[in-house]
Amino acid sequence: MIDTVLFDMGGTLEDIYVDDASKEASAREVLRILSEKGISVSMDIPEAIQELADGWDRYAAYRSPTNRELKPEEIWGNYVLNGRFGLDFETVKPFAEELAHMWEVTYYHRSLRPGVKEMLEGLKSLGMKLGVISNTASLYQVFWILKEYGIRDYFQDVTLSSVTGYRKPDPNIFLVSLNQVQSAPSTCAYVGDTFSRDVIGPQNVGFGVTFHIHSHLTKSRDKDVPKDVKATYSISEIYEVYTILKEQASH
Repeated sequence: MIDTVLFDMGGTLEDIYVDDASKEASAREVLRILSEKGISVSMDIPEAIQELADGWDRYAAYRSPTNRELKPEEIWGNYVLNGRFGLDFETVKPFAEELAHMWEVTYYHRSLRPGVKEMLEGLKSLGMKLGVISNTASLYQVFWILKEYGIRDYFQDVTLSSVTGYRKPDPNIFLVSLNQVQSAPSTCAYVGDTFSRDVIGPQNVGFGVTFHIHSHLTKSRDKDVPKDVKATYSISEIYEVYTILKEQASH
């Protein structure tokens, strides 16, 4: 019997996407923050957009094969701002989380999916334990935005890659969350928008149920997923998590 439901954040609890406007806004904000800190960069916005993209590619080359997550000062100091920006770990360290938080809320357009609050209220009424497991390069942004959405208090646990050092689908990030909510994998459901992270990861740890919901990110993050990878349930509306688990609980 399922007694715990754990959720992915971006693409699952919230709609999330990137466009040219958000790329430009985030590049402007990086330059503004650097200028505020007394660091002058002779780069126009298109150049900054390209250099930031290259910096994130450098970091992706490290984290993608390892499923490890570094701290914000390592990400920004050793990878993102380490190329033409010419910055390093020690320079960036004092304001790395400011950069990380800004990036998460500016580079990505984010909005709470319709039906999330009603679903969480329903799951709470079933006595479910609830938690979030999120890959993020910021230490605090997920906590902050859950509060902004008015749903922070539903969750007994929020486990982040930036804190644990492990990214989904690595088993360790799931095991940290399971230990914190004190649930056995077989009694847990996981809800996410990618097969590569949110279906394969929890299935490898022995979760009882997986839900897959499509998002703007699904296609780009699931390029090399084997065809035989399937979630227990594919859903189109987040509220279905509640209706399906309610039906299960009544049997």
